[in-house]
Amino acid sequence: MTVTKNVLAVVSPHVGGRTAGAALATLFPGQVRVTVVEAADEDPGALREAHVVITGLGPVTAEHIAAAPDLELIQCASHGFDYVDLDAARDRGVPVCNIGSSGAEKQNVAEQTFALMLALAKQLVPAHTALTEADWALPRLQQSITELSGKTLGVIGLGHIGEEVARRALAFDMSVVYAGPKPVSAETEARLGARHVELDELLRTSDYISLHAPLTEATRHLLNAERLALLKPTAFVVNTARGALIDQDALADALHAGTLAGAGLDVFDPEPPTPALRLLKAPNVVLSPHVAGVTRETLVRIALAAVQNAADFVAGKPPRDVVS
Repeated sequence: MTVTKNVLAVVSPHVGGRTAGAALATLFPGQVRVTVVEAADEDPGALREAHVVITGLGPVTAEHIAAAPDLELIQCASHGFDYVDLDAARDRGVPVCNIGSSGAEKQNVAEQTFALMLALAKQLVPAHTALTEADWALPRLQQSITELSGKTLGVIGLGHIGEEVARRALAFDMSVVYAGPKPVSAETEARLGARHVELDELLRTSDYISLHAPLTEATRHLLNAERLALLKPTAFVVNTARGALIDQDALADALHAGTLAGAGLDVFDPEPPTPALRLLKAPNVVLSPHVAGVTRETLVRIALAAVQNAADFVAGKPPRDVVS
C-alpha cells in the first residue's frame, strides 16, 4: 500500500507566492499531497501534518519545526539556506537540503555578476541618467570609465556559482584569485586560471571583489569596516549572494568617503530593503532587486531540482545536497 506523504510548499510573495507554488505543486508525483502557503504557519493543520517542507525563501523557524511532529525533510528551493533554523532542524534530526549540485542558478547569477561589473566599469547608470536629463556627460565620465581586461577579479567562495564567474572572467582577460575555507582541486585551478589566496590578500590586490559564499554565522558581515579598509580606492565590490555578507553601513561609509570606487548589489539585508538603507542613496552604486536567480529559465530549473530531491526522498532515496 502506497503511503501518501504531505508536502508543505512555502513560497514567499516576493518570489511568486501562491501562483508560483501552484505551478511547483504540479511537479510532484500523485502519491504526494501538496499544500501551498506563503508563510509556514499560514495553515497550522498542514504544517502539523507535513512530512516535507519545501521552501522558496520563506522562513522556517524553530517554532515551525516544533509544530511539525512528522517532519522528515526541509528542502530549500535555492542555493541559500540561511532562512531555515539549522540548529532546530539538527536537534530534531531533520536534514536540510539546498539545490547546490544542480547548478540551476549558476548561469544567471554569473551573468548578473558580470552585468553589474560591466555597468560599474562603463558607468552605465550615471551615463543613462544624464542623457535622460539632456546632459551630455562624456567629459565628466570619461575619466572614470575603465576596462575589465587586465584587472584582477577576487572571488570569495569558488563553489558552483563562483566557478561560473571565474570561467567568464577568462573571456574578459581578467586574472582570478579566490578565497575560501580550502583550495579547490589543482585541475579546477588550472582550468580556471585561478589562484588561492588568503582573504586579506584578495581584498588588498583585487580590482573587483565578487561574493559567492553562503551566509552563516561565520560569514555574516564578512566584509566589515576593517576589511573594506583593505581595498584599493579604485576597487569595486559586487554581491549577488546574500546581503548580510557585507556590513551595509560600513559599505555606505566607504562609498560616501570615496575610499571605494563603487558597488554592484543584487542582495540586501533585509529584503526588500527599507527606504532608510543608506546604500540606496550612496554614490557609484548599481542596484538590482535580487534578480540574479529568477530568470524564466532559472526558475524552472530551481523548481525541478528542488522537487526532484524531495520526491526522491519521499520514494526512499537518500537526499542530495544536505547542508545540515
